[in-house]
Amino acid sequence: MLALLRAPGIGPARFDRLLEHFGSAGAALAADRAEWDRLGLPAAALDYLREPDWRGVERDLAWLERPGNRLLALDDSRYPPLLRQLVHPPPLLFVCGAVDSLRAPQLAIVGTRHPTPPGRETARQFAAFLAEGGLTVTSGLALGIDAAAHQGALAAGGWTVAVTGTSLERVYPAKHRDLAHAIAERGALVSEFPIGTPALAENFPRRNRLISGLALGVLVVEAALQSGSLITARLALDQGREVFAIPGSIHNPLAKGCHALLRQGAKLVETAADILEELGPLAAAGAGTPVASATALMPPKPLDEDYRQLLAAMGDAPAAVDLLVERCGLTAEVVSSMLLILELEGYVAAVPGGRYCRLKA
Repeated sequence: MLALLRAPGIGPARFDRLLEHFGSAGAALAADRAEWDRLGLPAAALDYLREPDWRGVERDLAWLERPGNRLLALDDSRYPPLLRQLVHPPPLLFVCGAVDSLRAPQLAIVGTRHPTPPGRETARQFAAFLAEGGLTVTSGLALGIDAAAHQGALAAGGWTVAVTGTSLERVYPAKHRDLAHAIAERGALVSEFPIGTPALAENFPRRNRLISGLALGVLVVEAALQSGSLITARLALDQGREVFAIPGSIHNPLAKGCHALLRQGAKLVETAADILEELGPLAAAGAGTPVASATALMPPKPLDEDYRQLLAAMGDAPAAVDLLVERCGLTAEVVSSMLLILELEGYVAAVPGGRYCRLKA
């Protein structure tokens, strides 16, 4: 499993396809190239399967020997039940800390990396109140709102979970090393990436998918219109989760993302009690309560204009993220997040060299 996880170009969807086709990771690795070719795997994955990274697997195993470190497979009873309900959930989770915190009812709190002082304090206060109310506070260990949410939960003596865009032997950003250690002692650090994975831009949209997937709902505190937090909220809706947003001044650019979510149907909250009241029945039932997938209940929505423009910018040839950033005028983080959603919805596919090709208009 660990060797297959390290194969380039094989994410959760292709991992599932390989297991379904071959029956096990061992059988997939033992197959011949002709069988791999029939599954349409990218060239980099084919080359890797011939010579797996066993040294990398040794690093994974060495990390697992340290106290407090765990590896959860999909069939592990400790695997988070809400996450298991996703389409193509992560096949393996690296966890440092209290595994039980992943099965407790969770609320994700996300927002800008550059909040206003009131926004930072709001995130901290909401997290503390919700932690006292029995919810585990989940976020992404990033600067700004993420850090404030983790700190608020810890200050209240509650549980908090940090989902990272790197492997767990490193802390990103480095200035959050002490915070990460505190989270591991009162909650858990979680990653789907094997040991040695650096902070790559394309990893963070996958991180956002886990943040929303673990939680009953997502609260956006402050976010600009092009914030990655809005992508987390969109993923939450697609996963059938609740989305909450805190309104702000019309003169504050960091309120515009929240206002956009409210116009799209997010629930307006003014106090943390509003969230506990809304999530009460789900939280009381525990995180094992089935949550219907929004995509299973409703027909696919038409693509927003930004997504249509991104598809148009790709043209007919595979395009790298940097080229799409240049063509669209968006940030690399936003483009990467949009590409993740387009890939999940079958509009684009990742190809070798970190490029993407259009599958349908």
